[in-house]
Formats: sequence, structure tokens, C-alpha cells
Amino acid sequence: MSHSEVVIVTGVSSGIGRAAAIRLAALGCRVFGTVRNAAQAAPIPGVSFIEMDVRDQASIERGIRTVITQAARIDVLVNSAGVTLLGAAEETSISEAQTLFDTNLFGLLRTIKAVLPHMRKQGSGRIVNVSSVLGFLPAPYMALYAASKHAVEGLSETLDHEVRQFGIRVALVEPSFTRTNLDLNAPQAASRIPDYEKELGTVSQAIRRNVQKAPQPDGVAAVIVDAALGAWKMRHTPKGEASLLAKLRRFMPAGPVEKGLRKTFGLA
Repeated sequence: MSHSEVVIVTGVSSGIGRAAAIRLAALGCRVFGTVRNAAQAAPIPGVSFIEMDVRDQASIERGIRTVITQAARIDVLVNSAGVTLLGAAEETSISEAQTLFDTNLFGLLRTIKAVLPHMRKQGSGRIVNVSSVLGFLPAPYMALYAASKHAVEGLSETLDHEVRQFGIRVALVEPSFTRTNLDLNAPQAASRIPDYEKELGTVSQAIRRNVQKAPQPDGVAAVIVDAALGAWKMRHTPKGEASLLAKLRRFMPAGPVEKGLRKTFGLA
């Protein structure tokens, strides 16, 4: 099967974004992948790099103009660029929280706002926002990351209601632990409160163990392709842990779900 859609994927330097760009290009899509420094990014066959920083409005506008100049349209936007942060909520500075939201939420919103006028004009489009199971579940010591993904979920559902009148639909992809450098090398809040140190150490070790045994990003990339090119539905959870967690959150009482989560993160 071959697709000729013009697709923008943000954050293709590594991880999920890179795996998604590779799969979409292999299907015949014309793929533009955003990177902050094209000279330092390893090439991807069939993918044109666009230098773009989702935290920089002017950079986004230049990047989208480049795509329109070269391809004349944008059929799919995949928002996969993101950052994470580990630490107790009390330890996290407002500045750190703002930096995280500037990428995970406002960066996504900036890019959507730059793409939507072109999708409205052509009367079609698909926006795929890479969220997380933490978009519908809590995770100890990842409060701000979870909050940003909860925000992405709310934005996506509302936006879908607003833009479907123009032939545009919005979808979410909600992976669980995935073996990427983003999770393995998660930055920690700069401030330290000794009272949290023991539990934070336990959670950090649990996250590392779970990431090390987690599947490679190619599985999530396959789900992104389906969300981008397949029949529309709002939520896409990769098979395995993510799909199981979605079912547990929906059908099980809150108590057992919370107990299972604490066990996953090594907490009594």
C-alpha cells in the first residue's frame, strides 16, 4: 500500500518521532521531519529535515512556510516532540514547570496553530498528538509531565470538536514505557528536599527497569501510522501494557488501579 500524503513529524532526531518518520516514508508519504539542528541529525531515507524548534514561534512559522513552498499542502501533522522531568512536585520549580509545558503543551499548540490555516483552506487534515498513558493516569514523581499530558488530552478532544467542520480530525496516541533515551536519561528537578530522597530513588530505579525491558519505539510508530492514515478514532493505545492500563482505568475500581500503579513504581 502506498500513500502520497504530505506529513510533518516533529522531533525526529531520535525515539518515537524518528521511528514514525521512517515508517511513514516507507509507505510512500512525503515526510518532513523537524529537528533543532539538521547538521547534527542522522539522515533518514525519504525524510526531508526542517530546522524547527517548537518553543520558538518564528522558527515554526519558517518551518511551515518551507513545507508549503515545497509541497503546497499539509495532510498530516504528528506532534511527537516532547521532554520529561523527574522529581517531587514540591521540588519542581515554577521555571522548570514552565519549560516543560513550553515544549509539551505550548510547543504542540504553536505548531497546530501554524498548520491549521493550511488544512482549513484545503478542507482536510489529520493531527496526531503523541500523549502518554500518563495523560489519563498519575505517576508519582512525574507530576508536571503527567499534568502536561493531561493537558494535551483535553486540548486534543476539544480541538477535534472545533475542526471537524473543516474536514480535519484530531487523534491521540498514548504509549506506556518505551525504550528511548528520553526516558532512560530523564532529567531531574534541580532542587532537592531530603524527605523525598528515599522514595524518589526507588521510583527512579523502577522507571529505569521498566524502560530497559520496554519495547522499542517501532511499535508505537506503527500505532502513529494508523492514527495518521487509518480510519479516525480519538484514542490509540499500543498493544500490551498501554492498552491494558487504558482498560483497567476505565473498568476497574480506583483502589486496585492505584495499588497497581504504586507497585509498578516500587512504592508500598
